[in-house]
Amino acid sequence: MSERSSRIPGFYRLDVDARHGKLREQFGLSDEDLAVLRDASRLDLGRADKMVENCVGVFGLPIGLGLNFLINGRDYAVPMVVEEPSVVAAVSNMARTVRQGGGFTADADPSLMIGQVQVLDVPDSDGAVARLRAARERIIDKANAVHPNMKRRGGGARDLEVRCFGEPYPMIVVHIIADCGEAMGANAINAMAEGVAPLIEELTGGRVNLRILSNLADRRRARARCRIPELLLAGNGFSGTDVAEGIVQAYRFAAVDPYRAATHNKGIMNGVDAVAIATGNDWRSVEAGAHAFAARDGRYTSLTKWWREDGHLHGSIELPMAVGVVGGSTNVHPTIRVMRKILAVESAAELGMVMASVGLAQNLGALRALATEGIQRGHMSLHARQIALAAGAEGDEVDVVAQQLVAMGKIKVDVARDLLAGIQQVG
Repeated sequence: MSERSSRIPGFYRLDVDARHGKLREQFGLSDEDLAVLRDASRLDLGRADKMVENCVGVFGLPIGLGLNFLINGRDYAVPMVVEEPSVVAAVSNMARTVRQGGGFTADADPSLMIGQVQVLDVPDSDGAVARLRAARERIIDKANAVHPNMKRRGGGARDLEVRCFGEPYPMIVVHIIADCGEAMGANAINAMAEGVAPLIEELTGGRVNLRILSNLADRRRARARCRIPELLLAGNGFSGTDVAEGIVQAYRFAAVDPYRAATHNKGIMNGVDAVAIATGNDWRSVEAGAHAFAARDGRYTSLTKWWREDGHLHGSIELPMAVGVVGGSTNVHPTIRVMRKILAVESAAELGMVMASVGLAQNLGALRALATEGIQRGHMSLHARQIALAAGAEGDEVDVVAQQLVAMGKIKVDVARDLLAGIQQVG
């Protein structure tokens, strides 16, 4: 196996067999690993039936590789499961640009998650709050008794918070804050919340209702930053300075307007979600946490920041990142095992840093397109292949029809059918 690198020039031009050859060479994939990637049915119906209720089949999605990522001085080829054609192309292109500027720097918090216990019908709220706080160590010990192995591994319940709400909906909410280590931790947190409920009822004289984790994992954030010389952004008739300024102004739009911020952040999550799915993580949890965090100050805003300084474009992102590298689908889905082998992260924090970097790169790609030729032009050239497939094109026909659609400026299924009929007639 050659030295790992996320730089594989011309990868997108290779056919699938040649790409698999590169995976074998770069990442040490075996024949068995490659067979898993070739055959989506490796998640057989019998296994799928044990994963979800009422199972009737298995659904496949494309796996792409986000290339060119240099994060904290280390190369990453990032598996991404996504159906939108422009996502992988955009993120790889921007990662290459950032790489030329020195790559991404990233960091992540410890794996702290919050379990919430809702208490109703408390006769004396002030007294109950005081008793809960005085019993902090007792409650933490009770939570850790539910998962003693987690504490032995260096994690477990660490702290307690008590929140008191008045009218119109009076209640007390107890937060159990626990370090989940290398797991996402949902099941462990829920079990801890269940485990401490009787003690909390005893201390408050109230009635426990909900006992569940919070997906606003704001104690478990990941951050990424980049610094790009403006001259590297030049292209398509635009100077690097003009592109950088356009990106900053596009960010400012999202910073002040929630209508724009929703689309801005959706673009970020195009990349983040794709990596979450590829690594067997709960992308819905990551989505919920990110959007709640974007509204943490009472107004929904951008998850990223972009600014110009000293001839460079600077970008940063911060968002909750409740992901794990053990547990969940990792143990049951064969394709996820192979994708994690390619990514080669060793900890939940490292995975969070990669995902934050992907989100920042995805945002950069979208803002650069919007600030220059517009998002539609780049989208359409890639979308044309999907239209060709929908029209019935196969094999080499797909690229031929797609190229003609782009040249005509008519990315429509009926036009594609006519073009395909002409190609097949000649053939």
